Amino acid sequence: MANSMRAEHSTLGGHSVESSANTIQGADVFRLPNAIVLADANNFFASCETVFNPQLAGRPVVVLSNNDGCVVSRSAAAKQIGIVNGTPWFKIRDQAEHDGVIARSSNYELYASLSHRMMHVMSGFFSHQEVYSIDECFLHNTMTRARTEQTCNRLRNAVLRGVGIAVSVGVAPTKTLAKIANHWAKEHPASHNVTFWTDILHEYGDDVLRSIPVSEVWGVGRRITKKLMSMGITTALDLQRADPVLIQHRFSVLLERTVLELRGIPCVEDASNASSGVRRTQILCSRMFSSPVRGFETLSQALSVYAQQACHRLHRQNSLCGSVAAFCSTSPFSKEYSRIGNSVILDDPSDNPMVVSKAACDALRHRIDEHAPYIRAGVMLLDLSDAQDFNTFEGMDAQRDEHGIGNVLEIATRRFVPRRVGIGYGGLRGAGRNDADTGATWTMRRDMLSIRGTTRWDEMPIVHA
Repeated sequence: MANSMRAEHSTLGGHSVESSANTIQGADVFRLPNAIVLADANNFFASCETVFNPQLAGRPVVVLSNNDGCVVSRSAAAKQIGIVNGTPWFKIRDQAEHDGVIARSSNYELYASLSHRMMHVMSGFFSHQEVYSIDECFLHNTMTRARTEQTCNRLRNAVLRGVGIAVSVGVAPTKTLAKIANHWAKEHPASHNVTFWTDILHEYGDDVLRSIPVSEVWGVGRRITKKLMSMGITTALDLQRADPVLIQHRFSVLLERTVLELRGIPCVEDASNASSGVRRTQILCSRMFSSPVRGFETLSQALSVYAQQACHRLHRQNSLCGSVAAFCSTSPFSKEYSRIGNSVILDDPSDNPMVVSKAACDALRHRIDEHAPYIRAGVMLLDLSDAQDFNTFEGMDAQRDEHGIGNVLEIATRRFVPRRVGIGYGGLRGAGRNDADTGATWTMRRDMLSIRGTTRWDEMPIVHA
C-alpha cells in the first residue's frame, strides 16, 4: 500500500496552523490540531415538545416563558413565519393561532430529563465533554479530519435515534470559533449540520466574521457592545483585528481572550460542568407570580417554598450557606414601582432548610408594603462553602441539619416528584396538573403544559401498536 505525505499550512484568523495529510488508498485524510467540537440542539425547547408528540414535527411550535408570558423558543417553521424570541404572547396570540401556531408552556422537567439523556449519549463519542448549558456541550477532539466528520455524524444520528432531538455541530480550533461554526451549520442546511471552521474560512475568507455583528460574538454583552461600537468595532472581524493589549486595558482580560480566540488561539478554559449544577458563589431561586401577591403572610409562603428549593440545590452539592437574601418587586411598568431586598447573616453556616426558610422570611419581615401588588420574589443563598471542608473552632460549628429534614425532603422529592412535601404551609395544597402547589394563587401559570413523560408515572405516553 502506497502512502504519500504532504504538508499543508492554513491561516485561521491570522494564526498559523500546520497540519499534515495522508493519502491512503485514495482517501485524503489530514490530522486536525486539537479541535473543539460544539454540539448544540436545534431549537431545544421546541424540539423537546415534539418527542412525545410527533404530530408537531414540521409545524410552527413556540414555547413560552414563566406564566406563559413571552416566546423563548421557536421551531424552524415558527421562525419562517416571522415569530421573534422575546415577543409577548398576548400580542401575537390571535394572529399566531390563525397561522396554525401551537403554543406550549415551559415544561422544565421534560427539558431537563431529555437534556441529561442527550448529554449522556454524546459523551460516548469523544474523550472529554464539558456540558456548557442545557442544550449544548463542548467536546475535545484530536482525531483526523475524516474521522472527526464521521464521528460527528454518528453522534448526530445517535442523539436523533435515542432521544429524538436534532443536533448541529461546529468544529474549530477555539470555543468562540466553534460557536460561529455551529451557528453556520444551523443556518446553512447544505452543510448537513456539521461544519468545520476551516471550510468556512477557505470558501468565504474574512466575509464570515465581517457579516457577524460584534453583539453576537460569544462573551460580548450589550453594555460592552455599545463601548466597542464607539471605538468603531462593529463586527466580529473588527474585534479580531483589534489590539489585544488595548482591549484588555479598556475592558477586561476576558474580552482580550475573545480577541485571541477569534484569531484561532485557544484561551477559554473549561468551566464547571453545567450538568452537575454546582454553584460556587450563590444559589438563586426566583419566580414571577401568576397573580399579584399582597401582604407578608402570603408573600412568606412563596419565600418559604423558594428557600426550600434553594436548599435542595444546596444539599445536592453538599454545601453550606453563610447568609440568606430575599427580595420582592412590583411590576416595572407600574408608576409606583418598588423593589425591596434585604439579607440576613446566619449565626453559623447552615444547610438546614428550617433555618434558611426562617431567615428568608425574616429578611423581609416588617419591610414590605402590605398593600403593594408584588409580582416577583426570590431567595438567594450566599457565602457558600463546602460542607466537608468547613472547619472552625470548637463551639462554632455549622448549623447542620441534624434531624435529617433535608434528607427526608430529598427522598420524598425523588419518590413523589417535587413539592409534594414541604416545611410549613407554603401554599402546598395537594396535587394538580401543573404542579403540586397549584392550590396557591401565586404559583406559576402554565395553562398549555405538555406531558412530562420521562419523570411522571401518571403522564407516561401510551403507545398503540
